Amino acid sequence: QVQLVESGGGSAQAGGSLRLSCAASGYTRRIMGWFRQAPGKEREGVAAIANDRRTTYADSVKGRFTITKSNIQNTLSLQMTNLKPEDTAVYYCAAGPYDGLDTALAPDEYVYWGQGTQVTVSS
Repeated sequence: QVQLVESGGGSAQAGGSLRLSCAASGYTRRIMGWFRQAPGKEREGVAAIANDRRTTYADSVKGRFTITKSNIQNTLSLQMTNLKPEDTAVYYCAAGPYDGLDTALAPDEYVYWGQGTQVTVSS
């Protein structure tokens, strides 16, 4: 079992930055990722990190978002810079049953989810 609790959401202006954190308990040496869901849209993968620190990003956030993970502190983070209004969404931390990046941005590959944290970016 893995329990995930996100924090760090809030409001920012376009061009600003926010940092999301996810406190994890349980076995976390597995694929972990950040997802988001905007009103009226499907949940989409934002970034994922494997246990060997390899990462993958959605094209829409490449160069702006950075995912990191600490196995010592059992935390997953998402540093978001140069925010855009289209980044507005509820952001979720998630953990998969295995480790691997092949389908790491697909929500269906994940089994453990946090409760979500709102990010709002104004223009």
